[in-house]
Parts: sequence; C-alpha cells; structure tokens
Amino acid sequence: MPYDTHADTRTDAEARRAPVSGNPFSVRTGFNALSFKHGMYADAMDPLIMVDHFVMTEPTFGPHAHAGLSAVSILFEDSEGRFNNKDSLGNDIDLMPGDLYWMKAGGGAVHDEKPVPGARTHALQVFVNLPASMKYDAPASLHVKAGDMPVLTGAGYRARVMLGASGSREGAVSPALPMTVLDVSLRDGGRFEHTVPAGETVFVLAAKGEARVAFGGKTEELSRGQSVAFTPSDSEERLILWSTDEAHIAVLQATPLKEDFVQQGPFAMSTQAEVDAMFAAHKAGLLGRIEP
Repeated sequence: MPYDTHADTRTDAEARRAPVSGNPFSVRTGFNALSFKHGMYADAMDPLIMVDHFVMTEPTFGPHAHAGLSAVSILFEDSEGRFNNKDSLGNDIDLMPGDLYWMKAGGGAVHDEKPVPGARTHALQVFVNLPASMKYDAPASLHVKAGDMPVLTGAGYRARVMLGASGSREGAVSPALPMTVLDVSLRDGGRFEHTVPAGETVFVLAAKGEARVAFGGKTEELSRGQSVAFTPSDSEERLILWSTDEAHIAVLQATPLKEDFVQQGPFAMSTQAEVDAMFAAHKAGLLGRIEP
C-alpha cells in the first residue's frame, strides 16, 4: 500500500526515546492505521522503513508500484475473511487470517491488496529496505500460510514463527533479506523469551494490551499502539516479553543495512536521481502491470 506522508518533525534525541506511539491516519471509511517510520527511531529501525498497523474493511488504494524495497503483509489471526493479493508477478492469492506475504519488489513491481466484500483485515504492512546491490533485482514473492508456521507454546504464551527462527523452531525464509517475524500472544502473567543473535535490530510493537519488553539491559513498557526499536548488541541477547494482562505483540528482527537511501512514496533507492527514474518508469508503464 502507499506510504503515509505524515511528516516526522521530532529531533534526533526525541527519536531515540522509547516507547514510540504510531501516527494515526485513515483513508475514507475502510482503512485506519497507526504508522511507524524509520525517522522516529534514528537508526534503530534499520532495515525497516515503515510499519503500518492497520484494519482494512474495503478496497482502498488500488494497484500501485514498489521498487527498491520489499512490501510485507503480516496478517493477524483475528482477521476475518480473505485478503486478496494480486500483483504483476502473476500472483492472484487470497491471504487468510494469520498468513504472511512477502513481495520483493526489486527493480519494480505492481500490486493490489484488498479485503473481499465482508472481510476485515487486521495486519501489519511493512516496508523492508533492500541493499543497493539488490535494488534492481527481479521481483520475487513468498506466501507463508498460517498452518505452515511453527508455533511455540508455554505457560502463558503462544508465539507463531511467521518467518525466521525462534528457539528450536525454524520457519520460512524470505526471498530477500533474512528476517525473523514473531506473532506473540501473552495471557495474564505470561512470559516469552527469544534469543537474538549479535548484530541484529529488534522492533517490537504492541497490537493489543500492555506488556514489558526487556533487551540488552533495557526494559520498556508498551501499551497498544506503541513500539520500541533496539539497536544491535555486540553479543547474543535475550528478548523477554511479559504481561500482567492479555497482550498481543509483534517482533521483527533483522541485520541492519547501514546504507544511505532516499525514500519517496513506494520507492526506496540509493539516490534521488534513481527515485526520479523510478517514478518516470512507472508513469511509462515499465514497472509491470496487473493482468485483469
């Protein structure tokens, strides 16, 4: 979906404070979201560019292009009905509650995502930056069904390994940058632990309830609509989530790129000239089209 253009006017010092509340935005009556952008966290969100926590109940954006990044749809299990994903790669897929869809746009792809009539989609839309060496790759995609995801359970917690690995359980691997995506539900007093390798950033978002998050000697308290991003540690660290009430937490973990980029709308390239060229290519119909 298109990038929210709400400006982030906070200072660098403010951007490093946690937790961070999402910027609310809506489109007509069928799309409501909280948007979290890389500028809100200084460098701590890398390689993530944007995370939108949204509910969509009707077609909203129409077909649109992406380039230089991956667009990832992470559907939560409380979604209702089908979320249709159609793209210029030839895919026409109905995503179901709990599914994940990763589109590596690379050098350019067009897609359209929308709930079918009567459906309600509760999800995250994530833009993941691509390194300069991959920004012109051929597009690729991955659909991970909820039933194929490993599930970790224990006293007071349930964690779906939507992508990557946690503990002894390994899930699917993305078609671009390796990433771990965990969908964690905590009951009253529940506690979940996850080991993060050295050198990886960790983004944690509270989709429901309140929880405490500990990582690298820091502890933060999150309420619904808030998030925190942790910079990499020099050694392996434990991420600990716990709640005195019910909570629903999303965890996204990856190795930062540490590369400069220019992001405008749905494009993220290494220079402004490359972004301008992508807009021109899209206008000329060169980034692909969705077959009727």
